[in-house]
Amino acid sequence: MKAAYIEDFGGPERIKSGELEKPEPGEGELLINVDAAGVNPVDAAVVKGMLNEMIPANFPAVPGWDVSGTVEKRGHSARRFEKGDKVYAYARRPEIKHGTFAEYIAIPESYVAKRPERLTAEESGGVPLVGLTAYQALFDAGNLKEGETLLILGASGGVGSMAIQLAKWKGATVVGVAGSSNQEYMQKLGADKIIDYSKGDVGEAVRKAVPDGVDMIFHCSRGDSLKQSADTLKENGRLISITNSNPDRRDDVYFEYVFVEPNAVQLEHLAELADDGHLSVHVSKAYDLGNTAEALSEIEKLHTRGKIVITP
Repeated sequence: MKAAYIEDFGGPERIKSGELEKPEPGEGELLINVDAAGVNPVDAAVVKGMLNEMIPANFPAVPGWDVSGTVEKRGHSARRFEKGDKVYAYARRPEIKHGTFAEYIAIPESYVAKRPERLTAEESGGVPLVGLTAYQALFDAGNLKEGETLLILGASGGVGSMAIQLAKWKGATVVGVAGSSNQEYMQKLGADKIIDYSKGDVGEAVRKAVPDGVDMIFHCSRGDSLKQSADTLKENGRLISITNSNPDRRDDVYFEYVFVEPNAVQLEHLAELADDGHLSVHVSKAYDLGNTAEALSEIEKLHTRGKIVITP
């Protein structure tokens, strides 16, 4: 099969494109013919070896954890899906070896869900990691409730875009923070109040927009936005981050760091929400396998609106 892979760690230039052995599904596994694979900042970190202590690589290693595709073959005891079913999954395993930047991937069927019928293959390929990250951050870790006010730092990226829509589905008021070029985009996604971090201190803008403070901050950005806005949290507020495992915070603030985990049940719920019109995905660009290095270079800039995908 065709694949994009690495034989040692380094920058995106380490990515090679070529032929690797097509995997066979083991017991309880499905072989999926990949239609689209979402590209995420963590994929660039994997290629650089930044996660090797936590998730070691076995070379040659194919990166990529998002997949939307078609069931090609079922392993022994894998009977939840039929050949030809359109599915999607967050395919992170305990090691970096068989990723989704390839024509095929074999993964446990327990990771897999039917993909949204309302979304295209490319759009579905951009959902799993960012959708599950936002879902687990807002609802599992943050326990977001109807009527609460949520501040999202980095609201125009893949995770932030999902978080806006999930929070609005839940009935929360959303304050989105992003750059000047993404203000209209956040508004279309449903953000109630929009803040441009390039126009000045984010905290001052949040206090002006929400004088009573916010119930929760979802931190999915880099830079100084969290430092500037941390004191906008109400007493006993919640701070959930996916980019900083130990940020400065008040003693009364509940904090949790989220590293997304595979969850097929939550993927099924995300598919239902998408098919009911509550979730959409903006695919900013699609690359083929031969341009995987370019895709990783682009995602490293952390200024992507919505999602980048690879289509084998």
